[in-house]
Amino acid sequence: MISAIFLTENDEVPLAHALRALVPAAADGLIRDVIVVDRGSRDGTLTVADAAGCEIVRGRGPYGEDLRRAVEQARSDWLLFLMPGTSVDQEWKDEAYEFVGRMLESGRASRSAAVFRLSFSESSLRGWLAEKSATMRTRLLAAPYPEQGLLISKAFYRQLGGHRGEAMSEIDLARRIGRRHMSVLRSPVRLRHHRDWKAKPGRSLRNTLCVFLLMLRLPPGVIARVAG
Repeated sequence: MISAIFLTENDEVPLAHALRALVPAAADGLIRDVIVVDRGSRDGTLTVADAAGCEIVRGRGPYGEDLRRAVEQARSDWLLFLMPGTSVDQEWKDEAYEFVGRMLESGRASRSAAVFRLSFSESSLRGWLAEKSATMRTRLLAAPYPEQGLLISKAFYRQLGGHRGEAMSEIDLARRIGRRHMSVLRSPVRLRHHRDWKAKPGRSLRNTLCVFLLMLRLPPGVIARVAG
C-alpha cells in the first residue's frame, strides 16, 4: 500500500533506527517497499540499506530530481517520505491505514497529504519549544519541518510536480500542497538526534526566515544562500 522513501548521506546509524521502526508495518503489508536515495555516503549507509532489502537510487543531480526518480520506482500508490534519525511511533500504522482508507472512500486521495507531529526522545525546554514551533508552522504556514515526514498519494505528488530543486524543496512542496489539503496525524515521529536545534542553534531561525522568503516567491538561489 505504501512505499517509504529515505534521502541519505552518511546516515548509517540513523537509517538503521528508522528502518527498524518500520518492520512491524512491513510485516503487516502496509509498507510494500523501501527506497533509499543516497547522496554519496562514505560510511555503512548502503550496507544497512542493502541488508534491509531496500531499493537504492544513487543520487546524481539536484536531490529534488533524485527523489522524483525514486517515486517512479515506487511500487505503491501512496508514498511516505521519511528522514534518517526519525522513528515512527507504534500507533502510526493504524492511523496511516485509516487516513488512506478515508481519503480513498471520500474521493480525496488525489488531493490529500499528511504529516506527523514532531516529538523528541529527550525531554527538554528546547525540545518542547521545537515541537510547538513545528505545530505552528504546519497549521499556520503549511510549512512542516522535513523531519515530520510526508504521506501523500503518488497521483497527487505527480500532479504537483514533486520535489523541485535543492533549496527548501520539502517546504516548497508542502506550500504547493496547501493547508486545506494537509492533515496532521496524531501519532508522532520521534527524533533521536536533531541537528537543527542542537548542533546548529541558529539553524531554526534561518529555516523560519527561508519559509517567509519562499512565501514571497524569491528565487531559489537567494533562498539557498540564506539556508547556508
